Amino acid sequence: MTDAAEVRTAHLLATESPLKRFFRATEIDTRLLGMVGAMLVIWVGFQIFGQLLTGEGVFLTPRNLWNLLVQTSAIAVMSTGMVLIIVMRHIDLSVGSMLSFVGVLTGVAQVYWLAPWLGADNPMIWVVGVAVALGAGAVLGAFNGFLVAYAGIPSFIVTLGGLIVYNGAAWWVIRGETVAPMDGYFELIGGTPRASWIGSEASWALGGVICLAIIAGVVLNRSARARFNFPQRPLWAEAFLILGGCAVTLGAVWVVNAYAWPPLIAERYAKDHNIPVPPGGLIYGHGFAIPMLIALGVGVVMTFLATRTRLGRYVYAIGGNPEAAELAGVNTRKITLLMFMTMGILVGVAACITAARLDAASNSLGQFDELYVIAATVIGGTSLAGGVGTIYGAMLGALVMQSLQSGMTLLNFDSAVKDVIVGSVLVFAVWIDQIYRRRQS
Repeated sequence: MTDAAEVRTAHLLATESPLKRFFRATEIDTRLLGMVGAMLVIWVGFQIFGQLLTGEGVFLTPRNLWNLLVQTSAIAVMSTGMVLIIVMRHIDLSVGSMLSFVGVLTGVAQVYWLAPWLGADNPMIWVVGVAVALGAGAVLGAFNGFLVAYAGIPSFIVTLGGLIVYNGAAWWVIRGETVAPMDGYFELIGGTPRASWIGSEASWALGGVICLAIIAGVVLNRSARARFNFPQRPLWAEAFLILGGCAVTLGAVWVVNAYAWPPLIAERYAKDHNIPVPPGGLIYGHGFAIPMLIALGVGVVMTFLATRTRLGRYVYAIGGNPEAAELAGVNTRKITLLMFMTMGILVGVAACITAARLDAASNSLGQFDELYVIAATVIGGTSLAGGVGTIYGAMLGALVMQSLQSGMTLLNFDSAVKDVIVGSVLVFAVWIDQIYRRRQS
């Protein structure tokens, strides 16, 4: 660095505000903080409105927050794939209808094919049911990707057609009927009240593992920067990131554990395990539900795919400049096909969660889910212009969208009003993204 450059850098640091210096040192995404702030405003707002309208604020309760996380899981899973689709300058409008079709297929496979053949509650039913959902999702996603990548049809047209076709196919399979009930083991995937949670002790253990992973990640990042002579974050910034991440993790564990088992389930558990019931009754924390863990696992895998693999780097390269990526030797058609197939597999996972949670499958299973997934992705900071987006941002955006839905449902908003608000939020998020991009440029 020259003397003039050092002088300019020193002057910049001297005139920098403490807040900017904090964000620069910690490298925290300001858009992420904006989303967190918006979510907290939504939570507190619904709590206050509920208190004023009904005399009882029920939004910020362990029970509602636990249910909120369960309800967010399916949208969060699909939003992780939508990030990479939009980053590549494509879009998938068919995910909601595809979820309906895949959910119907797995429901029919369990109720009409496997149960009569293998017998009810056979442990293989849920395995085959999940395999049907994932396989069907992969095939449909690959078909969408083939039409986009190799047939040269714009993704908007392909997936718009898919939205209509898959919705019609879902109705055709069951003629508008509802397939129920699902297999008993399969229900656990959806977080239904049949012990589909891991309990308080396992949840605290998982929280500890996540905290250790946060510490290890910060340490490894620091050593990697030192190895390649990259600028290091100050030690106080590293400590803040570790403490902040662990505090959020343990806070989430405390919330899910604060929601106690229903008394009848606790009594039945005590009776089955010969546990004496005290006068005040048994109190067991739910802990994390199975769909929460599925969404967390998908988020980790997709984050690794997007940030630590060659495939992920190619995706962002294509989104940044498709022509340059192709000239550099990237097989853009193959990557596009793989990303749409991955999106289909994630739709299969979401279909399992949704069908299991409702204990039924119908052709309306994923109605309007494409809107919520795209809105969550855009709210999470993914640019519709391509090249920019994060997995964790999309999952947080899914939580924001579901918070709006849950709060309006608790306050008995009309469905028409809810649709108006959700659509307005999507438009507002795109407008904010455009303003942010103009300021960055």
